Amino acid sequence: MTEMQKTDVAIIGAGPTGLFAVFECGMLKMNCHVIDALDMIGGQCTAMYPEKPIYDIPAHPSITGGDLINKLEEQAAPFNPVYHLSQQVSKLEKQEDGSFNLETDKGTQINAKAVIVAAGVGAFGPNRPPLDGLTQYEGKSIFYMVRKREDFRDKRIVIAGGGDSAVDWALSLADVAKSVQVVHRRPKFRAAPESVSQMQQLAADGKIELVVPYQLDGLKGDGDQLRAVVVKDFDGNTRDLGADVMLAFYGLSQNLGPIAEWELELDKKHLSVHPTSMATSLAGVYAVGDIVTYENKLKLILCGFSEAAMAARSAHAYAYPDEELHFEYSTSVGVPGE
Repeated sequence: MTEMQKTDVAIIGAGPTGLFAVFECGMLKMNCHVIDALDMIGGQCTAMYPEKPIYDIPAHPSITGGDLINKLEEQAAPFNPVYHLSQQVSKLEKQEDGSFNLETDKGTQINAKAVIVAAGVGAFGPNRPPLDGLTQYEGKSIFYMVRKREDFRDKRIVIAGGGDSAVDWALSLADVAKSVQVVHRRPKFRAAPESVSQMQQLAADGKIELVVPYQLDGLKGDGDQLRAVVVKDFDGNTRDLGADVMLAFYGLSQNLGPIAEWELELDKKHLSVHPTSMATSLAGVYAVGDIVTYENKLKLILCGFSEAAMAARSAHAYAYPDEELHFEYSTSVGVPGE
């Protein structure tokens, strides 16, 4: 039988908010175990846009998703968090003493005095276009995310989609790709207006091609290597777009997974929390980041950081009810090793 590991706080989710929760708990002298279904920390920042700049992180006029995660990992490191990656929490059971037993789908067992759920959009995956033979190209010449822009240097790229990801990567990859063609079913794009204007200017300058209004119709290739993407207009006319790579950006499918079975109050696939304590409907369980909802909630990383600080203090009060906690600034107490 797997040995039960004990900790002060179990944090479900290793995205930016979960990582900052490690730091906030550490500053309150609570140790943490962190569980995430991905094989790496960072959540969507690592999986979806590691090289994409983020502009609204305080004190960083611009920082990539990957660099932000590296900094957060470094910030949490003095508190020695234990990471359990590539596994999902399948069971959460409250014990008579108020603590929680967690079990993952890989058999890892953890007893925690409190729990912070920082699972982002939950278990997520791409919305796939309904094309025959799609799976044989996935991971080889069809992708749903860009981890390294250099991987696409000198490639003929077809980008499918009309949202921010499609537009942003069209702008970014235009500098390194042999060609970029953007396929969308209508001329209007659902992205930041300034970004759309920049993309349209690139098209006017002949640096990329906007293939609109068209939709995906088929794939041609050899083995797992794509040769062309077939598109069709609304009159039924088809075109073959020569391609080495297709990037499909049709958003993410959200699945709370086992979290939905834990008898926590839900509001449209989000956890309802008290906005000043981040408490869920189950005492001792707190939630932060994109997975939570409350009046006037903003889905911003910087708001998640604030929520992590509040959740850590609430978790300390629950885990150590007889210990009086005095508010102190980090400038006064420092961090371990300084």
